[in-house]
Amino acid sequence: MSDILAEIRLPTDELRNDIPFYTGTLGMRLDSIYPADDPSVGVFSGHGIRLRIEKGATEPVGTLRLRMDDPDAFAGGQRILTAPNGTRIEIDEMHPPLVVPQALRSFIVRRLADQAPWIVGRAGMHYRDLIPDRLGGSIIASHIRIPDGGPVPDMVHYHTVGFQLIFCYRGWVDLVYEDQGEPFRLHAGNCVIQPPEIRHRVLYAAPDIEVIEIGVPAEHVTTIDHDMTLPNGPPNPERQFQGQRFVHHRKEEAEWHPFRLQGFVARDTTIARNTQGVAGVMVARKAEGEPEWMAHDADILFTFVMEGTMTLEGEGRDPVPLAPGDAFVIPPGMRTRYADPSDDIELLEVSLPGTFGTVTG
Repeated sequence: MSDILAEIRLPTDELRNDIPFYTGTLGMRLDSIYPADDPSVGVFSGHGIRLRIEKGATEPVGTLRLRMDDPDAFAGGQRILTAPNGTRIEIDEMHPPLVVPQALRSFIVRRLADQAPWIVGRAGMHYRDLIPDRLGGSIIASHIRIPDGGPVPDMVHYHTVGFQLIFCYRGWVDLVYEDQGEPFRLHAGNCVIQPPEIRHRVLYAAPDIEVIEIGVPAEHVTTIDHDMTLPNGPPNPERQFQGQRFVHHRKEEAEWHPFRLQGFVARDTTIARNTQGVAGVMVARKAEGEPEWMAHDADILFTFVMEGTMTLEGEGRDPVPLAPGDAFVIPPGMRTRYADPSDDIELLEVSLPGTFGTVTG
């Protein structure tokens, strides 16, 4: 294929007024201008783009966003400018700080039987929202499935997040991660955390694969890395990504200990330790003893019912029968009880922070 040169066309009333702005204020280069006697078209290049500013063009004036490491040293520190041709110029940081909104304190129950809609998302995956109000934007919990299985049309990418969990609920999926060696298979009951900005790729999925994905905050950026190929060399399992280590928790290697709630035992995924307390993930199941009323002081406490049944009792609330696929969020300070758990009950509990207090009785 022959070379292709792309241009974005913008309108102007008078090109002479635009030249000093685009070349001086924005630091772009004037590549061509014509006709000589009464210029009406100017082509400018710089900052990874090429602009054709044309007198009498009918397109809208548009908005041009420039991201950089030191925006205060550009255009006199101005963050919003208007070019003579009317184009809005927005100056922003190359890597703006991650902001996690303060969590709303909501009591939420999301039942699979209520038939919440499945939405087709990235790479053809189906998403079901488990926290409709997302606690004010502080967290997103998704039930994800790939109905057909097979190769996944994914690319090497990363997420700008504070915390992210992938828990395999049904089936299996093949994954590969930066500095974690060869691709591996994530089986049902196992999980990984994706530390901030670790490069990864979904390769192959079993038919009817289902995973639970937790992300903090709810809205975060996914960036495609066109330069990295995975796997990328010898494993470096001790590497930290913004203070967090990659975790691949395998249920067959886990030990069961008394859970924070009477009547249950749990396996610790070690995620609290490897995120330095940012978040914790436990899998709980029934044990000896009767469930008690309890209250906690975590900022966020999310639970997904993987197997079995139970009744969620909440102070001042009607009891709610729960079954596989149901999820709930209990706000701090609210007294609840996990009543009548079936023998095969299995719960996935995610907390932020990873360590918090529970008061029973």
